[in-house]
Amino acid sequence: MRILLTNDDGIHAEGLSVLERVARQLSDDVWVIAPETDQSGLAHSLTLSNPLRLRKIDDRHFAVSGTPTDCVIMGVKHVMPEPPDLVLSGVNSGSNTADDVTYSGTIAAAIEGTLLGIKSIALSQEYNLNGGARVLPWEIVEERAPAVLKKVLGVELAKGVLVNINFPSCQASEIAGTRVTVQGKLSHGLAIEERQDGRGLPYYWLRYGRGKDVPAENSDVAAIRNNFISITPLQLDLTAHEMRAVLEETFV
Repeated sequence: MRILLTNDDGIHAEGLSVLERVARQLSDDVWVIAPETDQSGLAHSLTLSNPLRLRKIDDRHFAVSGTPTDCVIMGVKHVMPEPPDLVLSGVNSGSNTADDVTYSGTIAAAIEGTLLGIKSIALSQEYNLNGGARVLPWEIVEERAPAVLKKVLGVELAKGVLVNINFPSCQASEIAGTRVTVQGKLSHGLAIEERQDGRGLPYYWLRYGRGKDVPAENSDVAAIRNNFISITPLQLDLTAHEMRAVLEETFV
């Protein structure tokens, strides 16, 4: 099995090294093609107005001056001698649940792999904060991901479906199990913070926050809050089929 690894945190991210160690328990044919810099929050974007630069680190490791989507395309269509059998994206620093999946470059790489007809899985690790610093229990992914991935790989996914896996932030011994979940719903609480540069001119930061939502019991959010590994199948078809039927009746 040939595996392509990528992420949105960049080629030097610890989560990517974790993912490579996990992938090597599944195959010895592993390729890493990841963004040169952090691409978090860029979703399924393409680099169209600037050239892409490819930096070869060694025969199986490459950095791309673009987005996670660019990396998958570059890997499949240019770098690898043959298309991969599997795309693994992550392991992201922070969960990708609920509405975050629409912003996530981690999910986007798996979306691109799925569009190219390749089985694709996104992996993310939730974190806690300690004095403002992220604390990530990477050992959870290292211990649990190989078995979880083997089970997912044993399932024939429908066309246009990818899998989103989120690991909770807790002690490895506190993992409650695995749940197959639905995409949840959270209020982001995004705000715009105005600041001033050295000349007194304004500039702005998007400030990220969370509302105090009560997630649905069967959701990805509820699962990782309760120390379960969340496995959510996502589909590329965004059609609201029930509303389509209503609109069809309206336009008869």
